[in-house]
Amino acid sequence: MADQRAQAAIQRIERALARIEAAASAPRPQPQRDDGELIELRATHQALRNKVESAITQIDRLLEVEAR
Repeated sequence: MADQRAQAAIQRIERALARIEAAASAPRPQPQRDDGELIELRATHQALRNKVESAITQIDRLLEVEAR
């Protein structure tokens, strides 16, 4: 009885492994690219970087003044 359950469990594991291997080797669909959206995203990212850099510079100045 225990041997049958163990065999059944092993078979389920082997089937699951086969499904995983099939999914891993299947070609992945290429995402749809929107160059306009990518350009906008890059511009937004750069604007955010600039704001963060400015804020860090301002914090550094405040810390320098306080340290004096």
